[in-house]
Amino acid sequence: MIKLKTKLPGPKNRAMMAERKKHVPRGVAHWLPPVFVAKAHGAIVEDVDGNHLMDWTCGFAVVNLGHTPEPVVRAIQKQAERILHPGFFVTPYEPYLELAERLCNATPGDFPKKAMFATSGAEAVENAVKICRAATGRPAIVCFSHAYHGRTYMAMTLTDKAKPFKRGFAPFCPEVYRAPFPYPYRWPGGGEEGADPDVVAEECFRHFEDLVVTSITPEKVAGVIIEPVLGEGGYVPAPKKFLKKLQAFCRKHGIVFAADEIQTGFGRTGALFACEPLEAEPDMMILSKGLASGMPISCVVGRAEIMDVPDVDCLGGGTYGGNPVACASALAVLDMLEDGTLLRQAREFGKTLEKKLRYFKDNYPVIGNVRGLGAMWGIEFVEDRTTKEPDDEACEEMLTGCYKRGLVILPAGTYDNLVRLVPPITIEPKQFEQGFEIAETVLKSIQKSRK
Repeated sequence: MIKLKTKLPGPKNRAMMAERKKHVPRGVAHWLPPVFVAKAHGAIVEDVDGNHLMDWTCGFAVVNLGHTPEPVVRAIQKQAERILHPGFFVTPYEPYLELAERLCNATPGDFPKKAMFATSGAEAVENAVKICRAATGRPAIVCFSHAYHGRTYMAMTLTDKAKPFKRGFAPFCPEVYRAPFPYPYRWPGGGEEGADPDVVAEECFRHFEDLVVTSITPEKVAGVIIEPVLGEGGYVPAPKKFLKKLQAFCRKHGIVFAADEIQTGFGRTGALFACEPLEAEPDMMILSKGLASGMPISCVVGRAEIMDVPDVDCLGGGTYGGNPVACASALAVLDMLEDGTLLRQAREFGKTLEKKLRYFKDNYPVIGNVRGLGAMWGIEFVEDRTTKEPDDEACEEMLTGCYKRGLVILPAGTYDNLVRLVPPITIEPKQFEQGFEIAETVLKSIQKSRK
């Protein structure tokens, strides 16, 4: 539970922030007031001043099973005693092969697959684009508005939001085209509650089809990459109908249909992958974050005939790609999720989370919309529910107010007006209630200030 020994930030946190400013470039993000962590377990992080704070960020949806889950820690320790880094390109090792097999079997699609590993999500995105182009012999990649795919050059090009991710870094990569993402709450013509998702799916697909057929031509499109649920762009699940139409169009025209599940995978949405409840079957999936519960690893897994097209030594995750300790951690995560108990827990927790957030929306007009999937939800703040003018100040007040009371949450959204809630799916009920009591206290204060 939350236990505060000092006013936040405490003296050691303030001193460390001063050192950070001396030695770390400002371009390295720090989204919150100082929370320098000394240790963490489950949903609780202990800062360097001895304060116990509750973490509802999971390190950007990485530690879905909570901080330092014991089976994962044991697997890391055991593997580290055997071998740390031989380099898979030099002297291969079994954990890489075992993890590849497990993910090929676990991802949607009843067809032969192959998997490769890199270190970060952005590296996986880069390799996915290379594979799409090599497999089809075509140049164009289609992505979507509000998307976030990473910070390397191709991944950054695919990312939509300019500030802070792209500003000052142009020119970007060529042959990347952007279609509208089906965002019902902000779709033109929708009322206070937003447009009907089925209508949005139809209209959005027509925009996509027009872009591809008219502006690019299908025979030039190598791949279509989409987040089944927007991450940084605002925690918006894509309508099932839209994903089905997108998939059918790609199949018809020989285009690789790729799902970026970097933020949605490994229990976050109440399933192993968001594509499962959304009934999509991609040709290729891009995975990272929750895959190894904090160890740096990412994966591209897809149809074997596509993955095998690039020539020998054309693909790679850098020197550390598929590190054996990271592979061991990922295998432990899959073991923990395998019997479905934690996935069921995530779905039940998600229902409780949804109920709480809909109560917030009904009672606090500063909230325009809440949405999500499983245990991945967002709160969108607006100045007026009719105009839907984004209220980024309310979002900032929510973040700061919760932090001062010991609850750590993060922003998201194209308009900087969304709070994302991604607590560990293993969170204890008492911790959950304490967190929401804090959130409602802050919401009351925000709403009162606007009357």
